[in-house]
Amino acid sequence: MNHPLIPKIIEFAKPIAHRVNLEVVGVTFHTNKKPPVLRVNVRSPSADTSLDDCERMSLALSGKLDDSTILDSVYVLEISSPGISPQLKTDREFITFKGFGVIVKTLTLYKSSRLGGKFWRGKLISRDEEAVYLNQKGKTISIPRQLVASVQLDDGSL
Repeated sequence: MNHPLIPKIIEFAKPIAHRVNLEVVGVTFHTNKKPPVLRVNVRSPSADTSLDDCERMSLALSGKLDDSTILDSVYVLEISSPGISPQLKTDREFITFKGFGVIVKTLTLYKSSRLGGKFWRGKLISRDEEAVYLNQKGKTISIPRQLVASVQLDDGSL
């Protein structure tokens, strides 16, 4: 269960992140630790997130949090980058991972795939409003977007 302060912290942190050219992609508050740990995950919208980006956000956010009344006890602030997510969701991720191996899971059976009809494996070509396009041994496979449940990087586990 998420901590009840997380939505408030996200709304508080978003404009601060925006001012340092970052975006907040997640917040966790580990109250089971002594002292509690507030972890804010940020991402650069235009490039890979660097250690300098995390440091800029930490400096910008820590003073503002200390001056606010959101958290009334001692805590540790950690700023980090979420790293590479196995799931592709944004247009930027689909562009970045073009040519990478992916697995597409469909909501219902779609044609006949080698992985059972609901899973498609191939190299990512692209995604547009109509479909997700994969290369399977030189052949282009088009999977309608309304049928796509998820697209994730292929780690070879399936």
